[in-house]
Amino acid sequence: MTNKQELFFDVIILGSGPAGFSAAIYAARGNVKTAILDISMFGGQPSNYLELENYPGFSLIGGFELMEKFEEHADKFGVEKFPMVEIQNVKLTSEIKEIETVDTIFKAKSIIIATGAQAKKLGIKGEEEFKGRGVSYCAICDGAFYKDKTVCVVGGGNAALEEAMYLTKFAQKVYVIHRRDEFRADKIVCERAMKCEKLEFVLSHIPNEIQGNNTVEKIILTDLKTNETKELNVDGVFPYIGFSPNVDDFNGQIKQNSQGFIETNVCMQTSIEGVFAAGDVRNTPLRQVITAAADGAIAACNAVKYIETFTTVNV
Repeated sequence: MTNKQELFFDVIILGSGPAGFSAAIYAARGNVKTAILDISMFGGQPSNYLELENYPGFSLIGGFELMEKFEEHADKFGVEKFPMVEIQNVKLTSEIKEIETVDTIFKAKSIIIATGAQAKKLGIKGEEEFKGRGVSYCAICDGAFYKDKTVCVVGGGNAALEEAMYLTKFAQKVYVIHRRDEFRADKIVCERAMKCEKLEFVLSHIPNEIQGNNTVEKIILTDLKTNETKELNVDGVFPYIGFSPNVDDFNGQIKQNSQGFIETNVCMQTSIEGVFAAGDVRNTPLRQVITAAADGAIAACNAVKYIETFTTVNV
């Protein structure tokens, strides 16, 4: 068996979204040896956003463009970057933390978890079967495939309505299915959606099943007020019902809430000494680019303080 190389850092950041890159910038500026790892390409969720209009300093900016700026900023301070790593094992509870990949064992005095969250599944029949064949979790990625077709978006928050409006650039009709009578989205987003002629709202309904042959052909709904069943003929289904944290590598080692989000204090310290969490992966009242970036800064500053009092001089 080939021995794996070992790489040593003061702090390792897992995840390269706004929280991860913000943490990397602040840690590197704190004069500690810093690395950032991700199981995919850098940028996190915002890289898939067509545009953002609520990040201070930019009245309108593409998500991918913004994350490029984050990465360029981290590069300025010499952060070492490791994209597309396949994590096999994570050890958080020992004094020296370890992240084992296919060919490398990364060791660090402190870990910042910024792995983000992913779209929740509807959990209904047909969802998994038609994933990639009409079921999609990214309108920006797949919207162009539905030119002049009919699709539906399931959800009632900002993401659901914003993605529904984006889909109208391609689809001839977009249903918005929501289990309540009112949307959770911000008032300004709701007002825009209501003005969109291609949107049709199906309120107080929940999806029960997605049907089709080789691709999606219809979605089966239940009216929550009458308990009646109805069918909508659609070519695509886009669920936007919230997010679940990317914590598979840490389960059992760290304190999480009932939904799986990591618990932290105001310093972003988790239940494990030397391990911090930032951004969408933690239990937080707001999941936005700006709050994730702020979390990353707080986590990194406190990680630097922890490293300065570390009991082992050399890793």
